[in-house]
Amino acid sequence: MTSIRFIPEWEKQSAVLIAWPPGSGDFAPWLGDVEQTYAAIAAAVSRRETLLIACLDPAHERRIGEILKNTGVDDNRVVFIRIPYDDIWVRDTAPLSRLNDGRVELLDFRFNGWGGKYECADDAALAARLVAAGIFGRTPRVAVDFVLEGGSVETDGLGTVLTTSHCLLNPNRNPGYGRSEIEACLSETLGADRILWLDHGKAEGDDTDAHVDTLARFCSEHTIAYTACDDESDPHHAPLKAMERQLQDLKQRDGRPYTLVPLPIPQPIRDEEGRRLPATYANFLIVNGAVLVPVYGDPADSVALERLAPCFPDREIVPIRCTPLIHQYGSLHCMSMQFPEAAGVSRP
Repeated sequence: MTSIRFIPEWEKQSAVLIAWPPGSGDFAPWLGDVEQTYAAIAAAVSRRETLLIACLDPAHERRIGEILKNTGVDDNRVVFIRIPYDDIWVRDTAPLSRLNDGRVELLDFRFNGWGGKYECADDAALAARLVAAGIFGRTPRVAVDFVLEGGSVETDGLGTVLTTSHCLLNPNRNPGYGRSEIEACLSETLGADRILWLDHGKAEGDDTDAHVDTLARFCSEHTIAYTACDDESDPHHAPLKAMERQLQDLKQRDGRPYTLVPLPIPQPIRDEEGRRLPATYANFLIVNGAVLVPVYGDPADSVALERLAPCFPDREIVPIRCTPLIHQYGSLHCMSMQFPEAAGVSRP
């Protein structure tokens, strides 16, 4: 029995990290709307735990401070970290947390810009720089010579990892690695003794090669919420139905099927060129006492919120308007990373 355990999102947390978008970055055309979404997330998180905000320099920090005034943010729980970054999707660039013989370790996997799509030198160094900044106290960083993004793996906390073959088997990540080699790496680094592979499904407009956090999420060791589509005219229909059938065939350790909760996909939201953007409700974030759920001003918002509520009976369901975020092809879970209670988060 391995002593390593990949910590699930629903366990007690010490902090959540976000990286505030700069005025000159990719979000510049929608910056005001994006910052309103960030402020809403900052308020929801800081009411419940420490919020780590990565920013670029003192001027950027002052701007963020001004934006957060009168938004309900708990200033006593906000920690600014001045650090360089290329993009704001810290789910994929910040370290993952595991227990090793009961001690938290921060795993720094290699990051290659989602398969070489983007410049990423600062993002690739983000995890090491965060640890070096001292915000995690004595919690050790473990460098892993394997490309893996946090949004590509889900865990039940009991040794099961849920992922997608379209992402992890893509040769743009770890060329030459087959399924068995990847499973061996996940076993060694995350303590995974069961890998559940999804071979179908992708949110149109997603440039991560089908991260599982846009498609299917553990809500508990027994329950998986997933992106579903019943509209036969929608291009998502056939691949998501195939994914649904795979999920129905998956079994828990005791042989029982999982409790499956379908989350409807919103009506198409398109950019200025008419391209569909990757809006899904599966990209929620679990924090202490709450679940922050992305909403998009669509009738399906209320359906998703209603279906998720019974999955988290002891947590408040908090809708967050995330339409501005998907203009850069990610949503709420993609732009955040949680750290467990024992990670030793403190002011540097």
